[in-house]
Amino acid sequence: MGLLLAALATFFFELIAYSRLRARLPMGMTIAGVSVAGLDQTEAIERLLQTYSAPVELHYGTEIILMTPASAGFQLDTESMLAAAELSRTGTDFWSGFWDFLWNRPSETIDIPVRSEYSQAQIETVLRDVAARYDKPPTPSQPVPGSPNFTPGEPGVVLDIGRARELVGEVMAKPSGRRVNLPIVGGAPGRPSMDTLETLLKQIVDVGQFNGLAVAYVRDLRTGDDLHLTYYRNQPIATTPDPAFTAASIIKIGIMTAYYRYFDDPLDDETDRLMTEMIVLSGNDPADRLMERISSDRGPLVVTDVLQDELGLESTFISGYFRLGAPRLWDYQTPGNTRPDLSTFPDPYNQTSASDIGTLLSDIYACSRGGGSLLAALPGQIRPDECEHMLALLAENKIGILIEAGVPEGTRVAHKHGWTDSPLDSIGDASVVFTPGGDYVLVLFLWNSPDMIWEPTSGLVAELSLAVYNFFNPPTG
Repeated sequence: MGLLLAALATFFFELIAYSRLRARLPMGMTIAGVSVAGLDQTEAIERLLQTYSAPVELHYGTEIILMTPASAGFQLDTESMLAAAELSRTGTDFWSGFWDFLWNRPSETIDIPVRSEYSQAQIETVLRDVAARYDKPPTPSQPVPGSPNFTPGEPGVVLDIGRARELVGEVMAKPSGRRVNLPIVGGAPGRPSMDTLETLLKQIVDVGQFNGLAVAYVRDLRTGDDLHLTYYRNQPIATTPDPAFTAASIIKIGIMTAYYRYFDDPLDDETDRLMTEMIVLSGNDPADRLMERISSDRGPLVVTDVLQDELGLESTFISGYFRLGAPRLWDYQTPGNTRPDLSTFPDPYNQTSASDIGTLLSDIYACSRGGGSLLAALPGQIRPDECEHMLALLAENKIGILIEAGVPEGTRVAHKHGWTDSPLDSIGDASVVFTPGGDYVLVLFLWNSPDMIWEPTSGLVAELSLAVYNFFNPPTG
């Protein structure tokens, strides 16, 4: 009887001990990676909050920044995690658990995964503050005032905020190892702004002691950014309406474009010869014959209709054939030649503006790559391979002066030039320049009264061209 009473007493003692233990979280349980074995819910919450409120170390190189989780809007979902823990606690059979308790069997390992949330925007705010303090952004190359040269830029280091945001979010949800080596990326020196280039071009004109009208149009063919400078008597003036210039042979770019609008590649041998002679050898008779093929009596007017009406080049036209004594077929009044404050007294037979011809070259370039407004304006009437052929012909026009003289030997320059003789009051060159630092359109026109002399005027065009080339291809350290 005594042994039975002792056994019963021991049984009830162990049963009470197990019941008390079972009222707490099970041995072997972790919540969000934190051991909560034997704790009640209040104690478990305190331990979780203590663990997850520890600051996160942000390492930016040798710098250490302590970030509190609260600053990133981090919150543990303790309610749902404890509910899962309670379900696990009560889900086991009481008597089987008691039997394991009596035999001192180890408890089953139970892990309740972390459940939390944080604010992406708040993390980004923290990281942008870190970047503002420790980033060393690259500095762009800088122009040498009054020269076409640039000094090398300086590389830098910047925080990769997108990747850093992901890493910080991951680490905040860990109970230990709360350290992030922030991803830092090197930044290559960038180019200066187009405004900087404009200032440099004005300085070069001033240093060259040119006091006439200088107009420059530059377009970055990768980004579409452009620069349009109208500089008269060493002062910037309004760029619109863009002043009209005698187009001379530059109008042959328009003739070529209009021809391809009406006739398809491949051209017959005779037409191909005429096109090559017009562009590469700057022949006037081939230009007339091509226009006559477009329309025997209205060729120049049809070319102009394409350029003005279909392509929107309002100040570009050819009003008669090149041959001596050919009559003017129309008197064109354009925004460029009716500008009230300025006139270059352009030839009434053919005119253009820097922005007009620059836009046309940009469109031909884009067309050669299957896009751009030329294909949209002339759907089914002009093809990318024809545009590429136009650029190839323009690149065969090698003269070694003007824009070509301002770029390194071997640089591909697809261009057409033109100037007036006796007097030399206007010089122009319109180009697409292909370079390692990016392709660009460059159009330059110079005009003056009294007349200019070839040198140093042509040399000034080369200097301006070199400045633009160096802008797109700055030196490295």
